[in-house]
Amino acid sequence: MPVVLPSLKISSDFDSGNIQALDASNPRHLLLAMEPDTRSQHFQWFHFKVEGLRPGETYTFELSNASQSSYNKAWTGYRAVASYDHQDWFRVDTRFDGESLHISLVAEQAQVWFAYFEPYSRERHDWLIEQALTRAGTELLAVGKSAEGRDIQLLRKGNGAEGRRKVWIIAQQHPGEHMAEWFMEGLIERLQEQDDAELRELLARADLYLIPNMNPDGAFHGHLRTNAMGQDLNRAWQNASQEISPEVLFVQQQMAKHGVDLFLDIHGDEEIPYVFTAGCEGNPGYTPRIAQLESHFRSHLSALTVDFQTTHGYTRDLPGQANMTLACNSVGQHFDCLSLTLEMPFKDNDDAPNPRTGWSGQRSKQLAKDVLSSVADIVDQLR
Repeated sequence: MPVVLPSLKISSDFDSGNIQALDASNPRHLLLAMEPDTRSQHFQWFHFKVEGLRPGETYTFELSNASQSSYNKAWTGYRAVASYDHQDWFRVDTRFDGESLHISLVAEQAQVWFAYFEPYSRERHDWLIEQALTRAGTELLAVGKSAEGRDIQLLRKGNGAEGRRKVWIIAQQHPGEHMAEWFMEGLIERLQEQDDAELRELLARADLYLIPNMNPDGAFHGHLRTNAMGQDLNRAWQNASQEISPEVLFVQQQMAKHGVDLFLDIHGDEEIPYVFTAGCEGNPGYTPRIAQLESHFRSHLSALTVDFQTTHGYTRDLPGQANMTLACNSVGQHFDCLSLTLEMPFKDNDDAPNPRTGWSGQRSKQLAKDVLSSVADIVDQLR
C-alpha cells in the first residue's frame, strides 16, 4: 500500500529569510525560487524553514532560478548549510545541473532550516553589541541610521588620544555575507581576553574602530547585495547620500572626524574557495610604502594560519585603474593608508577543507582573532 506523505510547510517570514515556494505538490521534491533584493535584481541568498518532515525520508528542494542568480558560476562545488536547531549548521548534499540547485536531505527531525551560509541574526547582533560594551571594554562612539532607521553602531576600543594609530574594521556591507559579522564576533571575543599580552601591546598603541554590521536593512530582509534602497554599499564610496546610502555617508563622516591609519573591509566571496585579501594597487596614490605594508600583512597572516593564503584571489588592478567607488580603494586613497578587503568563502577553504561544516561562523571567528595578531605585528609601521 503506498505511503502518503504529509504536506510540508515552507516559510521565510523571519529575520534574513528568503524563499518563494512555487510547487509543493510533491512533498519529496519541492520547487522553490530565491527572491531578488528590494529595488534590485541581485539575488543568491536563501534562508528558509521546512516543517512537517518525516524522519528517515529523503527530501529534495530545487531552487529553480539558480542559473539566473548574480553569481551563477558559484554554484559549482557549493553545498548548502542546514540546521535542526538554528544553531548547529552542517553542509548537505547539493547539486547544480546548470539550471537549478538541488538540495537533498535525509531528515532526522520534523523541521529543518536551510541557508546559503550560517545566518547571523539581528537578535545576535544586539547581543554582540551588548557583549562589546559590557565585557570587551568598548564604547559606543556614534550611532548612524540605515535607510529604514536601524542602528549602525560604531564601537571604539581605546581613548582616541593624539598619536595613537586608528584601525578601522567594518563588516557586512553586502548583507548576504553573514560570515563577516561572525568575524566581528570573533574579534570582540578576543577583546574580552584578560591575559593576552599581544593584544595589550596592540591596544597600547592603537584604537580600534569597529562596525559589526554596515547593512542591517539588507541583512534583515534576506538580501544578497544591496541595502533597502537597492544600493550596493561597496559601490557608493564616491557618491554616498543620505537618501540612498546613509550607511556609507555615516562611516565617511566618522572617518573624517577621527582619521584612519589601517582599514579592513570584511566580506565573503561566492566563487573562490579560499580566504584572501584585495589591496589598492590600482589606486592613483599607490606607493611602494603601501605595497610593502600589504605584503607584510599578508605574509604574517599566511604564516599564522592555514586559513589564509596569497595564491588565489582577484585579478590585480593595473596602475591607475582601480574602481574608486569601492571602500577599500576610496579609503586607502583618501587617507594614504594600508587598506584591504578581506574575503572569506561561502564554500570552504580548499587548503584545509572541513567536510561537515565547510567554511563556517566558527572559522570566521577564529580568523578574526588571527587577523588581530597581524594588526598587532604591523601597527608600528603604519605611519
